[in-house]
Amino acid sequence: MKTMSEISLPNLDAWVKKQKEVLESFKKAGENIEELDRLDLVVLNRAAFQHMAKTITAFDQWLQEPFVISHMPREMLVDVWVTVREILFKLLELDIRHTSQFKEHVEKLAAEGKLNPILSPGKEETRRRISIQTSI
Repeated sequence: MKTMSEISLPNLDAWVKKQKEVLESFKKAGENIEELDRLDLVVLNRAAFQHMAKTITAFDQWLQEPFVISHMPREMLVDVWVTVREILFKLLELDIRHTSQFKEHVEKLAAEGKLNPILSPGKEETRRRISIQTSI
């Protein structure tokens, strides 16, 4: 079992400080969304997803630490679950909505002959190239 010195309260303070800085950065980045072009939006979304993945991985590791889970009150675990559940549902709803809308958009472009021929040389090739791999 980890001791308190191995968990390191200063490290926890540093993590919280860094997360607050990241939060402020993303708030600022999203303030002028009307001024962002498509590339800026792609970069912003990718940075957000990468940071979310990092945070989720860290949270998962946090909940594997015997010291943490043996001392964390049930109320904190309930709070985490309620919040994670909301985030999970929102993410799945976003994924379903975005993927469905993109599929419809690409089908419309294909029907209008507006797909980039370099990126989609043929119908079969197009289907293979935009397939989404899942772990499910």
